[in-house]
Amino acid sequence: MKIIILGAGQVGRTLAENLANDANDVTMVDQDAGYLKDLQDRLDIRTVKGHACLPNILASAGAEDADMLVAVTNSDEINMVACQIAKTMFQTPTIISRIREHQYLLKRDALFRDEPRAFPIDVIISPEKLVTAHVQRLIENPTALQVLDFAKGKVQLVAVTACHGGPLVGKPVSDLRSHMPNVDTRVAAIFRNNKAIVPSGKTHIHVDDEVFFIAAKADISKVMSELRRLEKPYKRIMIAGGGNIGARLADNLRKDFRVKVIERGLERCERLADLLEDVIVLHGSASDKELLVEENIESTDVFCALTNDDEANIMASMLAKRLGVRTVMTLISNPAYVDLIEDGTIDIAISPQQTTISSLLTHVRRGDIVNVHSLRRGAAEAIEVVAHGDGKTSKVVGRSLADIKLPEGTSFGAIVRGEEVLIAHHDTVINNDDHCILFLTDRHMIHDVERLFAVTIGFF
Repeated sequence: MKIIILGAGQVGRTLAENLANDANDVTMVDQDAGYLKDLQDRLDIRTVKGHACLPNILASAGAEDADMLVAVTNSDEINMVACQIAKTMFQTPTIISRIREHQYLLKRDALFRDEPRAFPIDVIISPEKLVTAHVQRLIENPTALQVLDFAKGKVQLVAVTACHGGPLVGKPVSDLRSHMPNVDTRVAAIFRNNKAIVPSGKTHIHVDDEVFFIAAKADISKVMSELRRLEKPYKRIMIAGGGNIGARLADNLRKDFRVKVIERGLERCERLADLLEDVIVLHGSASDKELLVEENIESTDVFCALTNDDEANIMASMLAKRLGVRTVMTLISNPAYVDLIEDGTIDIAISPQQTTISSLLTHVRRGDIVNVHSLRRGAAEAIEVVAHGDGKTSKVVGRSLADIKLPEGTSFGAIVRGEEVLIAHHDTVINNDDHCILFLTDRHMIHDVERLFAVTIGFF
């Protein structure tokens, strides 16, 4: 595909790396010559220096024959105007834009959907909404490293670290069935010492393995209990940062949890206090030891550092952990910082870039792919793809999983057929319109998966 990316920030650069490595024709537009030079030195892409919403700059980037334009500059307004120009002047087929401002999202239908659309944007990506949902799933599943929804939440893929005391730890994967005869689940992948293992029934689970398993949403906690001792559900949540993400998360959690929000800005505090019922809003710094002690940080279950300052998030999280909080989740935008804090001080580092990239990749992949989740900082992927065709026009429909030759490092996790969840087994047969969930330990195999699910011309 020929894809134009507007904005060479963290998300734009990460997206360019993903797409260039997948052999797409990528052009990056930005005003920062330094960012563009760095990208050109590392990747096989074109770059255009200039203001992203000027018609002549878009023309120079090749908007006339581009298949897709992705606007991820730091300005919602520039993104919106650039999308409008690309669609109306150059008839770019697919337009994707990142929109952050909550007021624009509140008027989503009037601005972006209802005809005639003020801004003809095909797909809107809201990082704050995506990150909020990601953190909320982690809070609802204590001890999980990652919780990913498929088939509108019917199926979840969960990553968890295997610990001493888990009934399945030290035993083969095949023991899952005898341990839980009434629960159907599948171990999709195991990462041991950062190396991927596609497990068979004979594969033993070791302490400290990062285990990815898939199951129906209702069975997730039962499977987790096989890999480590289950912790008590979280009750008390403290959020550092009352910005868009912090406020949205507090609003989503307030009915089921006791929530406190710490915010530095007095005016913002007063506004949050008016907006958020049943939430305690505190004016102060999350790095203030006296404030944390006064608010009983040692009896808090989860401390979420969600400001837009990486350093402030890391320092506040380390302090909270030292003062006795049970679990720390920290928003970190700079990928270089993630390596520095992987010493156990911070329990879960949340990358807004990876969360956003996953959503963007869903719309870039070929074929009827309805969900993409980028895992382990882009090394692996989990995808949901819809199978189409019949025994003559498809390489998968009408065949059992045992008869389908998958690319190396790829495994089936589950099949969703209407409302029914079928965990993948060797004798499971794929039907037309089944939603197939696959795990790729090597994301570079995605094109082989796309070709596998492509239908022949006879289907049409």
